[in-house]
Amino acid sequence: MNPTPLIARRYLFGRKNISLISTLTTISISGVTIGTALLIVVLSVFNGFFDLIKDMLLAYDPDIRIEAAAGRDMMLNQQQMEFLSNHPEILVLSPYVEGKALIAHRGGTYKVGIIRGVDDATFENMVDLDVEFLGAPYDLSVRNRTPGMLMGRSLMGQLGLQIGNDVSLLSAQSIQRSLTQFSGPRVFNFDIRGTYMMDEMYDGSVIFVDKRAAQRLFNMRNAISGVDINLTDHEQAATIKNELQAFLGDEYSVRSWYDLQKPLYDVMNLEKWGAFVILMIIVIVAALNIVGSLTMVVIQKTRDIALLRSIGFKNSAIKKIFLRQGLYIGLIGCVIGGCIGLGLCWLQDSYGLIKLAGAESFIIEAYPVSVSVFDVSLILTGSLLLCVLASFYPATRAVSVEINEALRYE
Repeated sequence: MNPTPLIARRYLFGRKNISLISTLTTISISGVTIGTALLIVVLSVFNGFFDLIKDMLLAYDPDIRIEAAAGRDMMLNQQQMEFLSNHPEILVLSPYVEGKALIAHRGGTYKVGIIRGVDDATFENMVDLDVEFLGAPYDLSVRNRTPGMLMGRSLMGQLGLQIGNDVSLLSAQSIQRSLTQFSGPRVFNFDIRGTYMMDEMYDGSVIFVDKRAAQRLFNMRNAISGVDINLTDHEQAATIKNELQAFLGDEYSVRSWYDLQKPLYDVMNLEKWGAFVILMIIVIVAALNIVGSLTMVVIQKTRDIALLRSIGFKNSAIKKIFLRQGLYIGLIGCVIGGCIGLGLCWLQDSYGLIKLAGAESFIIEAYPVSVSVFDVSLILTGSLLLCVLASFYPATRAVSVEINEALRYE
């Protein structure tokens, strides 16, 4: 039977050690517990906000977007379209046309907006918007020789328009051509078939029209601006992106949902891991207390260590006694802290205990939480590792005890 674990527990939790050593040990365990619990809660809140923002953006952003690398118009050949259409991970494939145009109406108000030509058959499956339509939903086809459009409520309010009004669009190319060729710009008329509401993080000046109408507006014939793709699992976007990029070549730019909003996502991740580093200082302070408490154990147990060495205990066995004490402190702190942290996350997720300030103007009332198995594993492993590392100095000092000096007066 290996006596090392028994000796380690006796040195750490023995009744005779109710002194400053046990006080420091309690403080160390408390520090690890608090640090671990705080890390789990804070990182889970960061994950909650990340998932919330991601879901809001994915209501409009595709999982993958394919565009021409140089920003030009593009046309995919039959082989490329068949590859995309038959890909097992691709759920929706939606070509689009996009450009800027001047919006004009009889009231005399003008505004430049983003015109996005979409495919009626796939548009509804690509976006998740709060839409109000007059007549058949998502019907942007030609009626009475006039195509339809879907305009944002904020833009309609700025222009004083309502569903059913007529609007004229002048593309930037048409205006430029009229200035250079001294001819009147070609005006395209649309009627407003519906209105939508988007989150404030998006520009409300995006106007949706039928793809063929947009091609006529921008004089693009059969060309498109890009292709939006939704996958069966958006978490696989990075892998599918690399696969599509390898197939299509450098002539095309393939971006995932993360790439489309990369600055925002990068800042959120930077804040999350910055908080991780700062809160990990609590665990480091607890680890320093472990150094102090175990060093005092070594000093108090110098005679016992010498006796153990005199009866044949190897240096490695003596070291393991004190390394196990650091491990026990870390395990106790991590288990208690992990349970507290996960319990608080569950309570917040289930009951929304802590409310958001000004929640009446936001889409949620309480702080969101999302527990990540990777984050919890990283926190527990890091905290435990720090506790074990902190016990190396006391363990090394215990090995350096001289038997003759320690037992001279015994």
